[in-house]
Amino acid sequence: MAGSTPTPTGTETSRPFLPTKDFDASKRFYEALGFALELDAQDVAILRLGSSSFLLQRHYQKDWAENFMMQLMVDDLDAWWQRICSLDLPAQFGVANPKAPAVQPWGLRIAYLLDPTGVLWHIAERRPGVEHDR
Repeated sequence: MAGSTPTPTGTETSRPFLPTKDFDASKRFYEALGFALELDAQDVAILRLGSSSFLLQRHYQKDWAENFMMQLMVDDLDAWWQRICSLDLPAQFGVANPKAPAVQPWGLRIAYLLDPTGVLWHIAERRPGVEHDR
């Protein structure tokens, strides 16, 4: 487009805001999974794992929370699955049983996990040589 300015680039990153039904329980859940709590403010918390991060917010809307999904791309899904199983998340946090890894019709091998609010996580294994899995 003539006359438009270029999009600035540098170290941009996007961080979604996840809803919480119980803010403190959600923080404990994600810390148990291995996320580091980088900020713990009154109504928001930043959690990080590797180069990924997101914000938990002290806000809940049932329809939104139960239709919200996140994807975590990992190198070794079997190791993640062992960790998830070892935590006994249903007993600790009252969440549904995680769904074991399986190859999905679109080619990714994924395990599924619900957080205490109902957010569905897709823990997906990167495929060698598939650039968009990085």
